[in-house]
Amino acid sequence: MVGWDAARQSWERILSSPLSMKISTSDVSVTMALETDSVRVADPSIQEAFAFCEHLTRAHYENFPVASFFIPRSLRPHVAAIYAFARIADDYADEGSLRPEERLQKLDDWKRKLEDCFVGSAEHPVFVALRESVRRVRLPQKPLADLLTAFRMDVTTSRYATFGDVRNYCEHSANPIGRLVLHLFGAASEEAVGYSDHICTALQLANFWQDVAIDWQKGRLYIPLEDVERFAYSEEGIARKSLNDSFRALMRFELDRTRALFLEGKPLLGIVPHRLRFELRLTWLGGMRILEKIQDAGYDVLTRHPKISTADKLALVARAFVFRNL
Repeated sequence: MVGWDAARQSWERILSSPLSMKISTSDVSVTMALETDSVRVADPSIQEAFAFCEHLTRAHYENFPVASFFIPRSLRPHVAAIYAFARIADDYADEGSLRPEERLQKLDDWKRKLEDCFVGSAEHPVFVALRESVRRVRLPQKPLADLLTAFRMDVTTSRYATFGDVRNYCEHSANPIGRLVLHLFGAASEEAVGYSDHICTALQLANFWQDVAIDWQKGRLYIPLEDVERFAYSEEGIARKSLNDSFRALMRFELDRTRALFLEGKPLLGIVPHRLRFELRLTWLGGMRILEKIQDAGYDVLTRHPKISTADKLALVARAFVFRNL
């Protein structure tokens, strides 16, 4: 979840169960996400609810694996339910033309639905599915609530003064996803959670550095302002797309400490259950490859958007199979 708003580029989206609901696939991302609170499925069955979540998962485009072929079949519906919950909330915060107060109202309503779900009440398909996931695999509420805190921050905060502030955002936007996945696999030990937090924060940071220009167009900047000042750069430089030595040094600095976080979290890949290892290796390698692509582009994330190519994906899959030797 990977960080949940990690950059949009696809891995595999191979889900097991056939869809039992007919939902248009032509333009799901905004319409379904921003208007899904108006979806009316009369007393949706559990099967219909999970189908709704799986469809939404398959309709989106993400960097890192979600409910892929490599996740055990029995867990894919629960991964899809988590994804759908967060995807819709993320779209409330980011997509469409809603005013900030309207976005916050929708997020508040989504939070109430989450709270109701954990006391057994659910009508919306996403929460019918989540309620079943809570019953079957005892999903914890806090990581889901933390995600909603991050989405509220997306609405209310556009600059971060310090790296600590950015890390706090990642604590809510990215780390909960790793914790939820570990919980699903019965591997949420204190040691594993610590390593997972490092990896998830690194994934979120990699996305931030990859998407500097995209986020700037949305009025956001995730590079800590203290670092911008430290390297004698400025927000005006980003606006002008000024790719100078100061900016390259700034991005080199951010990539170095992001890479360090990936390496701090790397021991997780050897202690999680075997059925999760390939998926996690692929995710870790994908994040590290994003950093390499940014570096290979001369740290130009102002006029370019370094991303993982098809050839990269094939190479990463091969590397994930022989990861023990890396």
